[in-house]
Amino acid sequence: MVPERPNPDELLARVAEEDRKRTRGRLKVFFGFAPGVGKTYAMLEAARLRKKAGTDVVAGYVATHGRKETEVLLEGLELLPRRQTTYRNTLLEEFDLDAALARRPALLLVDELAHANAPGSRHVKRWQDVLELIDAGIDVYTTLNVQHLDSLNDVVTQITSVVVRETIPDSVLDQADEIELVDLPVNELLRRMEEGKVYIPDQAQRAMQNFFRQGNLIALREMALRRTADRVDAQMRDYRRSHAIQPTWPVTERLIVCIGPSPFSARLIRATKRMADRLDAEWIVAFVETPDYASRPQEVRDRVLAALRLAEQLGAETVTLQGSQVADAVLRYARAKNVSKIVIGKQAGPLWKRILRGSILDKLIEGSGDIEIYAISGDVSAPLMALRAPRGQSPGWKEYALATAIVALCTAFSTALRSVLTPTNLVMIYLLGVVAVAMRTSRRVAFFSSVLSVAAFDFFCIPPYLTFVVSDYEYLVTFAGMLTVSMIVASLTVRIRLQTEYATDRAARTQALYRLTKELSGESRAFDAARIATVITKEVFGAEVVIFLPEDSRISFRRRTTDRLPLPMSEEAIAQWVFDHGQSAGRGMDTLPGASALYVPLKGSQLVMGVMAVLDNTDKITASPEQRHLLEIFASQTAAAMERAAAAARAREAEVRVKTEQMRNSLLSAVSHDLRTPMASITGAATSLLTQGEHLDAATRRDLLESIADEAERLNCLVNNLLEMTRLEAGSVEVRRDWHPLEEIIGAALNRVERLLRGRPVETRLPVNLPLVAVDDVLLEQVFINLLENAAKYTPAGSPIEVEARAEGSEVVVEVMDRGPGFAEGEQTRVFEKFYRGQNKSVRGAGLGLAICQAIVTAHAGTIEAANRAGGGAIMRLRIPIGGTPPEADPALESEVR
Repeated sequence: MVPERPNPDELLARVAEEDRKRTRGRLKVFFGFAPGVGKTYAMLEAARLRKKAGTDVVAGYVATHGRKETEVLLEGLELLPRRQTTYRNTLLEEFDLDAALARRPALLLVDELAHANAPGSRHVKRWQDVLELIDAGIDVYTTLNVQHLDSLNDVVTQITSVVVRETIPDSVLDQADEIELVDLPVNELLRRMEEGKVYIPDQAQRAMQNFFRQGNLIALREMALRRTADRVDAQMRDYRRSHAIQPTWPVTERLIVCIGPSPFSARLIRATKRMADRLDAEWIVAFVETPDYASRPQEVRDRVLAALRLAEQLGAETVTLQGSQVADAVLRYARAKNVSKIVIGKQAGPLWKRILRGSILDKLIEGSGDIEIYAISGDVSAPLMALRAPRGQSPGWKEYALATAIVALCTAFSTALRSVLTPTNLVMIYLLGVVAVAMRTSRRVAFFSSVLSVAAFDFFCIPPYLTFVVSDYEYLVTFAGMLTVSMIVASLTVRIRLQTEYATDRAARTQALYRLTKELSGESRAFDAARIATVITKEVFGAEVVIFLPEDSRISFRRRTTDRLPLPMSEEAIAQWVFDHGQSAGRGMDTLPGASALYVPLKGSQLVMGVMAVLDNTDKITASPEQRHLLEIFASQTAAAMERAAAAARAREAEVRVKTEQMRNSLLSAVSHDLRTPMASITGAATSLLTQGEHLDAATRRDLLESIADEAERLNCLVNNLLEMTRLEAGSVEVRRDWHPLEEIIGAALNRVERLLRGRPVETRLPVNLPLVAVDDVLLEQVFINLLENAAKYTPAGSPIEVEARAEGSEVVVEVMDRGPGFAEGEQTRVFEKFYRGQNKSVRGAGLGLAICQAIVTAHAGTIEAANRAGGGAIMRLRIPIGGTPPEADPALESEVR
């Protein structure tokens, strides 16, 4: 066989990948099956060898877990200082990504690739830090256990009954330039556990009774070995592809079996399955779709689909290849997949046919090279790869009549023109007629028109006319050439027409799947996804469709996607059977064929999401495996969308629960502190008055009474804030808009907080031409009260507070400014969160004031923002829409200055 030319796209992609790797750092992963196998130890040993060779090595983050032998290996290595952060009153030490990028060593050690970073870090996961490092051109050594791979998470949970929360995408491991498997016999690991070299004795005993059970470790070790072997196999295929190596390297067994539209295909698939099981090998079932395939009858295509479905059920990977030559397509795919064995059926038939046409088996053997070919005998009457279709129904008389009429029309034209055209030119008229027949009828009728055209040409156009006798025997050559050419033209025309129809049908199926996928991708609720799938499936298949969803793990006809129930209630048990077993049943199936509808399970990756019922009164779907396969694809896509929506809903619920729990904890923390402190003050002052009142002088009694009043006012403010926040979130606060001078609202707020602002210079800059605003003056006054209270709480005593307002277009901008410490980086948006109290935890309050301000301003269609002030301090900036054209203001108000 002549070697194929390299694919230009693959060459360009390879060059681009090599350019990308030249600018990136290299990633090496020390891969193990459990903690304690020695991943960190192996990483440090490799790093010390690199340092000895002159490489600039820095330990960015290494978790020794108190193991002395590991700590010894850290000696002599530069340690990057860790970033300290506080989370829930706990001091955490994290890897400092910015310091690593600034230090920029040649090799950086970053332990525990799957670690989740503390809140507030640049990236959520440490693997994201590592990717940024290698993008910056820094080589990284890191460690990883097999249970942290995302694709194996559910398998690990099933084996160990432990849910691993910290996972990484498999694509991260795939990007590693090198994976070093750090392996240790299970018994040796358990011995290390007992000696306290992995965990302290108490923890070790608990671990050995749970995650570190011997059976669990054996399974995890096998998973790590297989994952590493898969990676090595992928690297080998990449090497062979990049170096254009054609011969197969049989380092692992991989089988491919070629099937065709033969009844023998099922036997061939089962035989290959047994062979793959004996060899413990991957196996692939391939069908080559040649140009002739589109012209085959429907039963041929249905037979191929049935064979591919059987292969999928038996666990094979199925693939449909395109090519004009079966052997070439199979060999090309086999070499790309590094297949070691090809299985094919012996092709039966007369020897002369194999000599003239060639045998697929012979071509495979000729071009296989190092690939082994296995030929399995089968039914002689049903050759495996023969593409000759079984005879379908005979053409109807209407097709023969049409062909006869078209030939008669061509004869009429030829007879009229035979005096001016030579016979060889008249042949073209008949060939045109044959093409017209082939475009509308079957191949058999087209051949009939070819023979009829030659006979008519001889009878009417060759002298002597109206007889089959020819005057010149050279016309016999013309007749033979005309018959041969017309049959070839007829055959090609029929083939092109059938291929066009087949391509149109495939395009329609692809468009239907695209539409279904597109519509389902935008749905966030499982029921809405099911309802959309019902509508599209009904349009595509032209049948009544309804999807039933489960209630308490049981299918209920009451929970369906259509208002009308087109099925008898007695078939609810059939839908339940389909839901329980995950298999299709009902009309046209082997199971419960007496049902009025076909029931198809909506099988997701983990659960059956529901049951689709299709009322196909014409049996168009059940009679056609191709249609049934398309329906199963629809069901699969629908189930995937429903499963995705359900997972998203669970994630949202979990997020709400987490936020609710955080809010509850914040509320309890804030309220308990702010209730306990004033209550303690009130109780203490009241107790002193009750027990020692007659011994206290008037000034002391007054101070105690003022303390009680102040603390009671603080309690009243706290309770009011809680109630106000509840009312605002419930939407029960009605904004009563009216035209008000802004200076009056600000003046009223200043009067309310006069005691709090005592001893501070307060400056207001309100222009006399400030327009009236359409606002709820009571709510807006509360906003200014909260802002002024915050400014007083978070700034030093005696520091100034300024209030400035101005008109900007259709808005009024009000700024409340102070000269306090301002906001920490990133705090400008968080200050509006409920129960957030800023960095200064010593300031009393529930953290609701600014959240209330934001809710009130938003209800007025305005905005509020926080910013740092030049020269130090904070600015709270409000933008309130004026709300239309203000009425004429009272001149007395304009001249009043507050």
